[in-house]
Amino acid sequence: MWGILVSVLIGALAGFIAGKIMNKGMGLLVCILVGIVGGFLGSWIFGLLGLSASASFWGRLLVGTIGAVVLLFILSLFRKK
Repeated sequence: MWGILVSVLIGALAGFIAGKIMNKGMGLLVCILVGIVGGFLGSWIFGLLGLSASASFWGRLLVGTIGAVVLLFILSLFRKK
């Protein structure tokens, strides 16, 4: 139970940070979703590169934020200008 709550909180924070980095205004629910998907994407990218982030709060936040930034960048490629 606590693990899920902590993951959602880290995901929300990672999504918020990524939104600020990419200059995107997002609501709380979108931040949470972007952060959670970003966490999976970041873990996958780190695994492909042979890198390992620690299981600490800061390691998970870093991986989630990097993944969320990559996700927002990919989504911006498909957006009409």
